[in-house]
Amino acid sequence: MVNLIVDGKNISTTEGTMLLEAIRGAGISIPTLCAHEAVSRSGACRLCVVEIKKGNRTRIVTSCLYAAEEGLIVDTKSERVLNVRRLVMELLLARCPESEVLQKLSKELCVEPQARFIADSDKGKCVLCRSCVRVCEEVVGVSAIGLFSRGSHKTVGTPYNEKSDACIGCGACVYVCPTGHIEMFTTGDKRKIWGRTFKMKTCDTCGRYFAPVDQLKYISKKTGVPLKELAICMDCR
Repeated sequence: MVNLIVDGKNISTTEGTMLLEAIRGAGISIPTLCAHEAVSRSGACRLCVVEIKKGNRTRIVTSCLYAAEEGLIVDTKSERVLNVRRLVMELLLARCPESEVLQKLSKELCVEPQARFIADSDKGKCVLCRSCVRVCEEVVGVSAIGLFSRGSHKTVGTPYNEKSDACIGCGACVYVCPTGHIEMFTTGDKRKIWGRTFKMKTCDTCGRYFAPVDQLKYISKKTGVPLKELAICMDCR
């Protein structure tokens, strides 16, 4: 265990725990968009910054990537921290002005869109957090989507924006997307995502459509479990 001080409060946490979890575990709120328990951390959104003090030195760090240390003094609401968060929030709002999630978060942080940043009209709701790319690679294991282009033109999608044969229609990318940028539509026996239409499988017990056939085939191939045993939804297992 390590002991540290957060906003004047003494807390203890397991060695190796990231500051974000340690601070939230102490009941202190910190905003974040890109930190998700299902995937590795990227520190992309920079909203979870805090100010730390070690000896006589203070600096701003990204709390989701910085491990708690013995004797560390952490300030989650210093003026430096709030200024960084406000600037990051202004930039995110300029990138995705139509995002309801960002609009709500900006109100919580008392941030208004700034005229000094020209609002984009072609980025949708994507903040380039990379959570969708990571879950597709690290959890699902198919790497059907990725980051393409450079600089302000960087986007998330399938290679060359064409239909990806690697995609299994599982929707994991939709689940981890913090802003709702990735769209998936499921109606009856069809599911549409990333430009492809997937056929849904009915549960052998209740008859309800519950998963894409391609996803079940992929799981069967990876695990060796017969497809017949996977044809039952979680509610009926």
